[in-house]
Amino acid sequence: MNTLIDLPTKSVEYMINDNVIMIDIRRPEEWDYTGVVKNAYKMTFFDSFGNADVPTWMNDFQKLVRSKDQTFVLICAHANRTRVLGEYLISEHGYTNVTHLAGGMAAWTDEGRDVFFE
Repeated sequence: MNTLIDLPTKSVEYMINDNVIMIDIRRPEEWDYTGVVKNAYKMTFFDSFGNADVPTWMNDFQKLVRSKDQTFVLICAHANRTRVLGEYLISEHGYTNVTHLAGGMAAWTDEGRDVFFE
């Protein structure tokens, strides 16, 4: 059985340089507050009430992640939302290389890693 892989910030930093797809699932106000990692796609999953438009999100997601075995990294604030979403993508959609940033953007910024603002 596939499981969600927790990646430390250093591993994610290497993966960014290898052009692995990064998907930041936070909300716009969170991106504005902390910035995002380099080249991350901003794709909000849960709204501020914890609701999600799964069909629309999956449609956009499948334009980026084109196969079930493609590696990608999910990013949120503290890795709670990405854990829920990652487990969902594995159990309900059969993705096999689902990873997420351990500690989320909180860990990323605590370590002083580069962030980008639009």
